Amino acid sequence: MQALRQPRLLAQLILLLLLAAVPPVMTAIDEPFYTSLFTRIMIFAIAAASLDLILGYGGMVSFGHAAYIGVGAYTVGILSFYGVDNGFIQFPLAVLLSAVFAAVIGAICIRTSGVYFIMITLAFAQMLYFLGISLEEYGGDDGMPVYRSEFGGLLDLYDANHLYYLVFAVLAATLYFGHRLVNSRFGMVVRGMKSNSLRMRAVGYPVYWYRLTAYVISGTMCGVAGALFANWSEFVSPDIMHWVRSGDLIIMVIVGGMGTLFGPVLGATAFLLMEEYLPEILEGTAPGAGEHWHFVFGPILILIVLFAKGGIFGLFGGRERGDD
Repeated sequence: MQALRQPRLLAQLILLLLLAAVPPVMTAIDEPFYTSLFTRIMIFAIAAASLDLILGYGGMVSFGHAAYIGVGAYTVGILSFYGVDNGFIQFPLAVLLSAVFAAVIGAICIRTSGVYFIMITLAFAQMLYFLGISLEEYGGDDGMPVYRSEFGGLLDLYDANHLYYLVFAVLAATLYFGHRLVNSRFGMVVRGMKSNSLRMRAVGYPVYWYRLTAYVISGTMCGVAGALFANWSEFVSPDIMHWVRSGDLIIMVIVGGMGTLFGPVLGATAFLLMEEYLPEILEGTAPGAGEHWHFVFGPILILIVLFAKGGIFGLFGGRERGDD
């Protein structure tokens, strides 16, 4: 099994090294746009990886996970609105509020399963979305500008490279934490509940509390992605919490490979690169065609589901520990 995992391990290390090399390479060729683009990709990779903890490993299909991106982003945005730009205040508070929202929402949602779980997570996310629209003081539907976080001279997030490496460090920490979590006893129980929750309950495991804990961890990690997103975009609006964005996160996980640690990173990269360049490519073929890029992306997604059931990550061969 160790030998089978080597191609994947090597691929992950190479991809991380390539990501680490983006800022100096883009600076050398004077293409700062790509540094910003890959910063955005990594932020959504963090969000997708957080979703995969409960979707790929726990079997919980959350259709409202973008709500926690919104909680993290609005925490930074609202504090910035009142002149509190200290990142050592903003980020811990974003983590705390994301955990609180995830605990409250999860305490209700985890009592359901299947399609009912999907619909109730969607309902809660839309509630937060419309709450954001109703906050006229903070821009309502139009959103509001955000000043980037300050870290007392340790980091200058207005420097694109500093912001990039902060996001890269958080992504690396997320992947490492995810690896330790899913291969711990806690992770084994969560994966066992995905396979057969009735059997896990019968042998004495408190299924509800394990699932709730996994859900809170996932929502908290997604909130960190939201705090980073607010710094990257320097803007926050309710659009980041819309159910469509939650659907995008699910697609990223599926395309990259569910139940794998690095799959969501590949899925986020593929999805956002296609979102960026497919409209431009199609616009070159026919005027107005770029607006309908989803008609091309749809068949690509179907082909991946049919012929690469392990997602893009599955193409590297072997099986990751804990894969189903």
